[in-house]
Amino acid sequence: MHVNIVGAGIIGLATAFELSSRGHSITIIDPAPGQGASYAAAGMLAPAAETVWGQGPLHQLLAASNAGYPRFVERIEASTGERPDYLQSSTLVIAAEPADRDALHELVALQSSLGLAAEKLLPSQARSLEPALASNIAGGVLCAEDHQIDPRSVVRILLKHFANHVIREQAEELLTDEAGTSAVRTTTGRVLEADQTVIATALGTVKGLKDLPLRPVYGDILRIQGPAGPAMLSRIVRGIVHRRNVYLVPRKDGSLVLGASVREDGNPEVNVGAMHTLLDDARRLVPGISDCTLNELIARPRPATADDRPLIGRLDPGLVLSTGYSRHGVLLSPLGSELTADLTENNTTHPMLKDVDPQRFATQHSTLALEHLG
Repeated sequence: MHVNIVGAGIIGLATAFELSSRGHSITIIDPAPGQGASYAAAGMLAPAAETVWGQGPLHQLLAASNAGYPRFVERIEASTGERPDYLQSSTLVIAAEPADRDALHELVALQSSLGLAAEKLLPSQARSLEPALASNIAGGVLCAEDHQIDPRSVVRILLKHFANHVIREQAEELLTDEAGTSAVRTTTGRVLEADQTVIATALGTVKGLKDLPLRPVYGDILRIQGPAGPAMLSRIVRGIVHRRNVYLVPRKDGSLVLGASVREDGNPEVNVGAMHTLLDDARRLVPGISDCTLNELIARPRPATADDRPLIGRLDPGLVLSTGYSRHGVLLSPLGSELTADLTENNTTHPMLKDVDPQRFATQHSTLALEHLG
């Protein structure tokens, strides 16, 4: 079977990898592969640290995908000869003030009930793990099984692996016949036929689809470089500062990824106020970042759904949707690519497919805009 995949972010590329591993041929269509949300993402694999109240099935999705990450990385390395930058160091969640600590500790019971590793720490215990932490933090939680991966390394490796299968053009329109979607036409007029097509774009539009129940949620990301010498941090530090979230993710080159604001203002450029708040909150937890230099400022939209679960489902006999991963696209790549590949093969037996079914947003007053325009 031949499959067109529209979108070359980490979800599209992971899906291409899964399908090709199953023996299918693929064509990937994207004018700027890997330059969207995947390029900005910090790559935290944090099902425990990102647990929030009221998100039900999302917890199981995140935990299942996280458990599959070691195998996902091993398969990529075995197929390509290159290993993504995957670090199985733990995550520390730090409270700046007593009120932040109380909010943090309220989540521990929920995390434990879900079978997620979360251990309360005294301030001194947290600082013994990460000496660069401020002396006046209020407490913390250790999430031992929350790891990280550099999504840019995954994208780079898979783009190299699929170099002969990438069409660097914009998908303009889905073409149909009596059996459903049969081809993709690009803006240059090229027609790319396939047995199946997977839509893995984030917020991009393609003629032949109605509007999706998605909204762009922007995040501002800073990449900073630590001073020469030992790395400032050895594990991810996530913080709550006056009920605001901030994180610092150490990379193997000594740099730190600092983020991430949450904006729904429609502005694709870096917001100065958000950048200032991120730096101020991060410095409250790790004062030494004042000695860092700035490598990069970037903002990207993440395709968010109302419940933060992705939209993975079949739209017609030749068309599958896989998008809407909100801020969890990197973490959900192993599971999301597996579910998408299953659907592409018309296998609907996976029990988690019901949790990502796009039709869950349908109501009697508003027909879900996910039906393919035939």
